[in-house]
Amino acid sequence: AMHYAMGATSGLIYGISSEVAPITTVGTGLPFGAAVWLVADDVAVPALGLSKSPTEFPLSTHAYALSSHLVYGLTTDLVRRLLRGLL
Repeated sequence: AMHYAMGATSGLIYGISSEVAPITTVGTGLPFGAAVWLVADDVAVPALGLSKSPTEFPLSTHAYALSSHLVYGLTTDLVRRLLRGLL
């Protein structure tokens, strides 16, 4: 549940940011996805004691997580563009 709440909140922040500072959308959400991965997976979650240290995971785990977050970022931007076009 926490993961979904974090994803929804991040998407909301992205949507608002794109309206205030359109430069946010450069890269069609990919930089956003990478930033969410870095800040959440490698900084916040371990700092809160919700996972092991990033150095305790193999590179393949980091690659999978990064690619998943890139897809999330791209999808977030595409949905934002779709909804923006409907408004």
